[in-house]
Amino acid sequence: MKRYKKQFQTVLKLLLTALALYLVFRKIDTNQLLEITKTIQWLWLIPAVILFMLSKVATAIRLNQYFKNIGLQLSEKLNFRLYLIGMFYNLFLPGGIGGDGYKIYLLNKYFKTPVKKLVQAALLDRLGGLVAIVFLLFGFFLLVEIEVDFLETSGWNGLMVVGLILTLPSFWLLQKLVFRDFLPSFWSANAWSMAGQIAQLICAWFILWSLGITENILSYQLVFLLSSIVAVLPLTIGGVGARELVFIYAHTYVGISETVAVAFSLIFFLISAVVSLLGVFVKVDLGEENQ
Repeated sequence: MKRYKKQFQTVLKLLLTALALYLVFRKIDTNQLLEITKTIQWLWLIPAVILFMLSKVATAIRLNQYFKNIGLQLSEKLNFRLYLIGMFYNLFLPGGIGGDGYKIYLLNKYFKTPVKKLVQAALLDRLGGLVAIVFLLFGFFLLVEIEVDFLETSGWNGLMVVGLILTLPSFWLLQKLVFRDFLPSFWSANAWSMAGQIAQLICAWFILWSLGITENILSYQLVFLLSSIVAVLPLTIGGVGARELVFIYAHTYVGISETVAVAFSLIFFLISAVVSLLGVFVKVDLGEENQ
């Protein structure tokens, strides 16, 4: 029964991905998209890939901070190799146990760390990334003009300022109540979260430059952050289609080109896929590490 449930989830994800992409390509001018791809300045994608890699190094270090809180001592090198394997599992094997599940299995098997603690670390790692995105979103909402009639500027800005002020204290309270073992690394882990997300924003900036976009950069980055939240939801394969739909429906409110936005989103996915594919070449021997 469990096997059939996983197969059903995989098929459902594939169907949702196909549906999302169908809706996206119905909304945009595919000929214009093809023309945009012909003008890509590929050299700008080199620093984009480097920044994406650095963002993953930062988030891997964040996870290792949580591992150390529960007495699991992994070298940063080994931890990053496990992180790459997890990325590969999440993107290319969506019907399996997932990257987090695979890491939890290995670490429990070879280091005897309780599964409950490992699950808490993995969950908190995801929450930490989400908190960084939300914090930055509040800031971007203050900087980007949004064309929505019912938003009264002073009241909206006030809410965004309150959000900025309360995000980290609220997360600290949640950790104190639910994830108390991980409080010692609260500030360092959140610093790495912020570093990772800022690296991705700079990565996005380089992708936009490769597409010849030099205006409304903050608007594109705002929607990129929104799409990152949607992509976290396990609805489509690697967030494909879901990210693009966010760009499609948000473009009228922040003054960006929907076709350029879709091209940007697809390039970001390809960079993510290439980096995740490195996980298939990574080998780890936890038995030897634990001797």
